[in-house]
Amino acid sequence: MLDKRMVGNVLSIFWSAGNNLPAMPRWRRHSRHLLVFGLVCAFAIHAAQSETIPERVDTALVISIDVSSSVNDERYRLQLEGIAAALEDPGVITSVLSGPIGNIAVAVVTWADDPRLAIPWTIISSAQEAAKMANRIRSLPPQDGKFTCLGGMMRYTADKVLFRLPVPATKIVVDVSGDGADNCSAEGLLSNARQDLISAGATINGLPILEGPTSEGLEDWYRNNVIGGNSAFIMPANGYSDFERAFRQKFIIEMSALKFGPLADNFDAALSNATQPHR
Repeated sequence: MLDKRMVGNVLSIFWSAGNNLPAMPRWRRHSRHLLVFGLVCAFAIHAAQSETIPERVDTALVISIDVSSSVNDERYRLQLEGIAAALEDPGVITSVLSGPIGNIAVAVVTWADDPRLAIPWTIISSAQEAAKMANRIRSLPPQDGKFTCLGGMMRYTADKVLFRLPVPATKIVVDVSGDGADNCSAEGLLSNARQDLISAGATINGLPILEGPTSEGLEDWYRNNVIGGNSAFIMPANGYSDFERAFRQKFIIEMSALKFGPLADNFDAALSNATQPHR
């Protein structure tokens, strides 16, 4: 990996080369200096990236947020605050940092009629980086949308979001939360996109928000149409006021799976870890 000493040595070499150029017209000397400057900048950027981007992450997590018409301003803010608070929770941070590598990559997708990559892939390897991500999530502006196009979100995530993952991940998780069933996708879109995510190695976990007229049967609908992949599970929220609790608990279970092994075999241990009080 490149370090500051190497960068300094290269800078010195380039600078000496620029100063020892033979006599030539001024415009050609300026062009040569610009070329040297460009090479230095490119080298410095590469060095900085080599210092900060890990070779791999424990988990690549896509957090997808329902912003359809049933989600008013208050409900939208409750979702954002619940996710942000989880990223600031000591228990969550402990679970994130205690994985084999000690980091995760997180992307945030908001969706209604159309999905949007609200926050691109961001690597979290410390409590400070998690706090920065929490603040970014809190500041996300509302997004217009009427329908619950869950199939479109999954298609977008499979084709556009996972494709942009900057490093390999030991585990890929797509979190889906919402207060209603899909009501706009073309026939077969949801099932096909869901299967493509699973085929790509993703686990799709569900957080149905049981509030309002669309809540009846929603948990079963999520179980049959949303979740999938290795050890997928559902963590329902009993209304938007319960979203923070449900998201935090689900997040810790997902991270704990790296320590306990497949959730299918160790769900009780992971659940016990998730429900321990944290201060």
